[in-house]
Amino acid sequence: MLTHKDSSTYKQIEKAIKYIDENFKSHPSIDEVAKNIGMSKYHFIRVFKEYVGVTPKQFLHSVTLNYAKEHIKESKSILDSSLDIGLSSSSRLHELFVNLIGVTPKEWKEKGKDVEITYGFGQTPFGEALIGFTDKGICYLGFCDNNKKDIFQRFNQLWENANLIFNEKLANEYLENIFIKNKKYPLFVKGTNLQINVWKALINIPNGEIATYSDIANVLDKPKSARAVANAIGKNHIGYLIPCHRVIAKSGAMSGYRWGIERKKNLLEYEINKDEQDI
Repeated sequence: MLTHKDSSTYKQIEKAIKYIDENFKSHPSIDEVAKNIGMSKYHFIRVFKEYVGVTPKQFLHSVTLNYAKEHIKESKSILDSSLDIGLSSSSRLHELFVNLIGVTPKEWKEKGKDVEITYGFGQTPFGEALIGFTDKGICYLGFCDNNKKDIFQRFNQLWENANLIFNEKLANEYLENIFIKNKKYPLFVKGTNLQINVWKALINIPNGEIATYSDIANVLDKPKSARAVANAIGKNHIGYLIPCHRVIAKSGAMSGYRWGIERKKNLLEYEINKDEQDI
């Protein structure tokens, strides 16, 4: 990051952001944006990242997506949104959403309508859990104590219009594969851009290691956003697989954990001991 920002360069970056905001529907190339502010392409990419925290392409993608999310709430069809945004087809809009937030525009707009989710309760080394999964991947994993009704309600609210299919046998098979056989599954997530970026950062924390909320904020080039990061972590709906249990307060305190502080300690101890046994 730059420690002392040159005012003239800042004005150029400000001009670039304004240009992207005003022209994102026509999908300007990075060369076009750089030329508009009088910079070479590669110098522009480097300086933009230093000032804004993301690359120009990521910023353009984000602006397009945020507009799309708002526009599809009002439009009559996904195709209308695609044409208004300037994409070549509705499949391109579909790709945009899938790459960044894991759900299609239709699923976002209709809160999971027509999405088929198999779910069930089963046992894990850390107590009973509710798991939900689709043909795209696991979409929910929450631990239960004496609150199965509450856990199911959270799951149901997240995917309130989905077609839920109860299958306890298959749910137990999935949980055994995850916790005993260490099988990897894709994750089908639903969240904001920030939440998904935070969750991606969590997955990159090595097994048995810990990080602070500030560490995650720094990884995302948002050093002053530790509180927002903590809020995003609190919205994680796939426990264990998106390892929010590996994040602690800067003071070293375990801090909050949706599924209980004791379970958080047990998860960390389990991972640390497992790593030592594998050495």
